[in-house]
Amino acid sequence: MTAILQISDTHIVHEGALVSGRLDTADALGRLVERISGIRDKIGAIDALLVTGDLSDGGTAASYDRFKSIIAPLGLPTYVIAGNHDAREPMRAAFAQDLPASGHLDWSRRVGDIHLIGLDTLVEGQGAGALSSDSLSFLQAALAQAGGAPVLLALHHPPFASGIRFMDKIGLTNREAFREIIADYKGTLRIVCGHVHCMMVTDVAGHIALSAPSPCSTFAYDRRSDAPVGFYTQEDGCLLHRWNGGFESIRIGPVAGPGPFPF
Repeated sequence: MTAILQISDTHIVHEGALVSGRLDTADALGRLVERISGIRDKIGAIDALLVTGDLSDGGTAASYDRFKSIIAPLGLPTYVIAGNHDAREPMRAAFAQDLPASGHLDWSRRVGDIHLIGLDTLVEGQGAGALSSDSLSFLQAALAQAGGAPVLLALHHPPFASGIRFMDKIGLTNREAFREIIADYKGTLRIVCGHVHCMMVTDVAGHIALSAPSPCSTFAYDRRSDAPVGFYTQEDGCLLHRWNGGFESIRIGPVAGPGPFPF
C-alpha cells in the first residue's frame, strides 16, 4: 500500500502579514499540520507529501522558508509544483533537491507503487496557466516511462472547467492538449490539482480528476453570471490518496468535531 498526502493553496506570506488583509494563512496551515499529526496512527503510514501549487502568495524566498518550517513536523518527503502565485526561481532554490536545475519545474518520481508526476502550469505574471510544449513532451515521456503502472498526475490549474466563473477565466488555457496525451494511457491514472480552493471530482479523458481544498479559504460554487468575485474565510483540509490495487482518495477535514458517540 502507498499513501500520498495532498495539500494545496497554502498562500504563505512573511511573518506578520495577512493575505488580502484578512487571512492568517500560516496559522491555518499550522493547525492543519497539527490535525494530520494527531491522526497519523488512525490513517496509517504516509509515504510522501504532495503540494499542488500556491505554496506562497507572493513567491518570496522568505515565504518558502516559512512554508518549509510549518510542514517540518510532518517529517515527510515533500514534492511541490508551481501555482500562479508562486515564482519559479525562488521555488527552485527552496526545493533544489527535488526540482530540475533549469527550465520548467516538471518532475516524476516513483513513490512506492505509484508513479508520481508533477507538471508546471505557471505562466509568470498571469493568473491563467498553460502547459508549455516542453511540459507536454515531458508528460508524454513520463507516461511512457510509467509503463502502465498506477500514476498520480499533479498540476495546479484544473484540466477541467470548475463552473466558478472568475476562476475559470484564469484556468488552464490548453486543456485539450493535456487531454489528448492522457487519453492514450492504458493504466490507472488519477489527476489531482488545486487552484479552485474546493474539492471537485470529475472525469478528464476517461480518468478521474480531483481538485483539493485549501487550508486557508474557500471559493463558493456559484454558477450565476453575476456571482461575486472573492473568497470565504472558511478553512478546509486536505486529501489522502491511497493505492491498494486501486486508488482511494479521502478528504481529511480541518477539525474533528465532537465524538465518536455510540449508536
